[in-house]
Amino acid sequence: MPSLLSLVEMNAATLAVSLAVFLLAGFVKGVIGLGLPTVAIGLLSLVMSPVQAAALLILPSMVTNGWQLATGGALLMLAKRLWTLLAGVVIGTLAGAGFMRADGGRHAIVVLGVALMLYALAGLAAWTPTVPSRHERWWSPLIGLLTGLVTAATGVFVIPVVPYLQALGLPRDQLIQALGLSFTVSTLALAVNLGQGGAFSAGVGWASLMVLLPALLGMAIGSRVRARVRAATFRRCFFIGLLLLGLHLAWHLLDLLEATR
Repeated sequence: MPSLLSLVEMNAATLAVSLAVFLLAGFVKGVIGLGLPTVAIGLLSLVMSPVQAAALLILPSMVTNGWQLATGGALLMLAKRLWTLLAGVVIGTLAGAGFMRADGGRHAIVVLGVALMLYALAGLAAWTPTVPSRHERWWSPLIGLLTGLVTAATGVFVIPVVPYLQALGLPRDQLIQALGLSFTVSTLALAVNLGQGGAFSAGVGWASLMVLLPALLGMAIGSRVRARVRAATFRRCFFIGLLLLGLHLAWHLLDLLEATR
């Protein structure tokens, strides 16, 4: 597999698609506070392998989530409360090294499609589970481990950690900061995972830096739109789009079944 930078240089259409995808992904994150990896990996997986898409995601995810992590004043409290969750994310992501590279990423595309559908269905159903604080000591490391394994397989780190953090009943500002903390740790672990496999090199880093600009621009535009569009309406459209995208990606399962016959 060629490096991602050489792929971009050889194919102007791929570069144009990547820039447009990160503009859209940044816009979504600016409006609803999450969704950059979900949208970016989901759409880019239609034109490149999951490994290449995940490598492109590293810098945009680090910068945007770092900004989200810096908001609010509860970082130390959240880190102390969620450290077992974060440790599970790291362990799961590193333990899943090689998942995304298996079979050229075809199985990862199916896993990604299923993860997107589950996330979309939970969002459309407005599912709001609750986790009593006394149960966090057991649930946090398990949710972290599962999130890490999904991250290793797909490059998307929202399932199941986002529903779990919402279930903790955190105040809005603390929830946003907790999501930023989880996403930042997931991105760092994913970068190590990809780096160990040779998928995130200096050349790939330059390509990731290239798509950072449209991601930031999209996030700035989305932040402005957030004040003018009903969040509930946008979230509904967003989850419907994710459901359709997940169905399309999971359709690769039929190809895998055909290939095994």
